[in-house]
Amino acid sequence: MKRRENTMAPFRDRSHEPTGPSSVSDFSSNPPSPATDCDVLIVGGGINGCGIARDLAGRGWRVVLCEKDDLASHTSSSSTKLIHGGLRYLEYYEFSLVRKALQEREVLLKSAPHIMWPLRFVMPHDPSMRPAWMIRIGLFMYDHLARREVLPGSRSIDLRSHAAGAPLKPQFKRGFVYSDGWVDDARLVVLNAIDARARGAEVLTRTRCVHAQRDADGWTATLEAADGGIRVVRARAVVNAAGPWAESFLRGVAQSAKGEPLATRHLRLVKGSHIVVPRLFEHDHAYIFQNPDKRIIFAIPYQDEFTLIGTTDIELNGDDPGAARIAEEEIAYLCMQASRYFEKPVKPADVVWTYSGVRPLLDDASGDPSAVTRDYMLESNTTAAPLLSVWGGKITTFRKLAEDAADEVGKMLGQSSAQRPPWTDGAFLAGGDLSAWIGAATRPDDDFERFVAAVQARHAWLDARLARRLARAYGARVAELLGDAQSMADMGAAVAPGLHERELRFLQENEWAVSADDVLWRRSKLGLRYTAEERRQVAAWLQAHTTNNSYMINGER
Repeated sequence: MKRRENTMAPFRDRSHEPTGPSSVSDFSSNPPSPATDCDVLIVGGGINGCGIARDLAGRGWRVVLCEKDDLASHTSSSSTKLIHGGLRYLEYYEFSLVRKALQEREVLLKSAPHIMWPLRFVMPHDPSMRPAWMIRIGLFMYDHLARREVLPGSRSIDLRSHAAGAPLKPQFKRGFVYSDGWVDDARLVVLNAIDARARGAEVLTRTRCVHAQRDADGWTATLEAADGGIRVVRARAVVNAAGPWAESFLRGVAQSAKGEPLATRHLRLVKGSHIVVPRLFEHDHAYIFQNPDKRIIFAIPYQDEFTLIGTTDIELNGDDPGAARIAEEEIAYLCMQASRYFEKPVKPADVVWTYSGVRPLLDDASGDPSAVTRDYMLESNTTAAPLLSVWGGKITTFRKLAEDAADEVGKMLGQSSAQRPPWTDGAFLAGGDLSAWIGAATRPDDDFERFVAAVQARHAWLDARLARRLARAYGARVAELLGDAQSMADMGAAVAPGLHERELRFLQENEWAVSADDVLWRRSKLGLRYTAEERRQVAAWLQAHTTNNSYMINGER
């Protein structure tokens, strides 16, 4: 296969389905459309921007979000795809971050069981690395820093008799197992955007903020769509959630009326790369491996037929974050470290897909990129119209970050959190409430299996593999996708294996999908299984069924 590169407390149902089709923009090419008034303009359509948009809209604020590319085009679709406390952060004494992440892990796993689920991790013990007593202490803290309702605790295992020991070298006789969670990161972003829009936010993709002028009374922002259309937005406040571009937004796009500098912080951009190889083991546990360089890597079951291995930590100096690609040295490094543990060596020739993302970490002068804090900071600037900048953060803590940001924005706009209270702790994400299909919730992983069975029972004409994929992608929204379909003929033509016209139209009309990349690598991972010709067929269908062909590419990522 050719290598491809990517660049249980009850929950309250607060999710809603989209109120209508999403357009790439409502822009006119010339002249600019009349100014749009809103309370908050959010720049950036990654997990932080979409999470903040959802929270603010749910509190009744008028929100416009603009993203220069597709949702989750960069960092937010290029993570290791874990909802985790961050076991290794304990070595850097980041107890507050770990506690916060562990608390959020429980909240998130309940909110969308179709895209997030529990995962057990195995750490083979290598006596030349951290001693066993240190690992036991770390895992004890990991188990007890926050309350656990969903996940089991850690324990020691004998790898000689445990299924997880079978693919490992015989020298690894002992290990430890603990719990964290898995997430489809790109879909997490999209679900937040869907909920934000359902609550009144306007979400504009492929729309760049090219200028934002600040004055005493507000912001005047100029937005440019990919087709060249211009739109002016007048906002009371701006949230800078541009991720790796957050600092450059303040230095180049945002302008102060008095000329004072808006950028007071520096980002440290750290590239993390991953490789995907054919499945290396048959069980459903993941691995966490300790390396001689004191780093760790994960080997995780991925898309049923593959194993995901990552990540690296490479500092970017002056490079365009959007152009981050894996280097051959990174591929060799990940293969070498995995091969220290697996009996069957992992070779660069085995790699079928790679992807790289850039972590926008707040520069804390740490010498080692791995030691830079993954915690977030919110910086408020109220010298004139309110400006809130988001620095750092990790996908596990996005909901809490968004809640804190919404509190701060409300305060800057004269409304306390008591007047517009937080609401997302205990709220389902779009499609996450499965109760109409399965009744009362129990455990997220058990709930999902019952949901799949219910989907197959209600739509017996669906192929079992397709039914499972649709259930994973859309959760309870699968009812909206399938609608009144009674047979495979009602799904329309198969544009590629397992991908039908009905689903493609649904993605266009409800999930901002425009290009083949949007569909094959972010709304799904079907691109991993498709041939180049099949990816081109998807691109051709989308090009023939979109109102703006300038966004099309050839289906390759």
